[in-house]
Amino acid sequence: MTGTTVNLDPAGSPAVKPESTEVCPHFHAAIELIGKRWSGAIIWALSEEGPMRFAELKRAIPGLSDRLLSQRLRELESSGLMDRTVEEGQPVKVTYALAEKGQTLRPAIQALRSWACDWQSDSL
Repeated sequence: MTGTTVNLDPAGSPAVKPESTEVCPHFHAAIELIGKRWSGAIIWALSEEGPMRFAELKRAIPGLSDRLLSQRLRELESSGLMDRTVEEGQPVKVTYALAEKGQTLRPAIQALRSWACDWQSDSL
């Protein structure tokens, strides 16, 4: 049968339900956020290294411009994935870290990295 999935209901008889073709809006929003250019790399760096300052993040992610790093950090902070801590003093110290919500992404990010390493090694 095309376009249907056959499952057995608790009584053991076939229950036919049409396959959904819509993408879950929650999944789509999450992929759009973490799939933006450099966002995944920032999340990865913070999940592996812990809290980092702007210059440390820039060094950890070669090729990332100051402008894009600033933009992505603002987006990740406004989405609740990252916390920005400002320490008063001379000079002012700003530290970025994954928020609790961002920490819950660690297993998914690590699984994606593992998959990417396997996939990349197959294509080399």
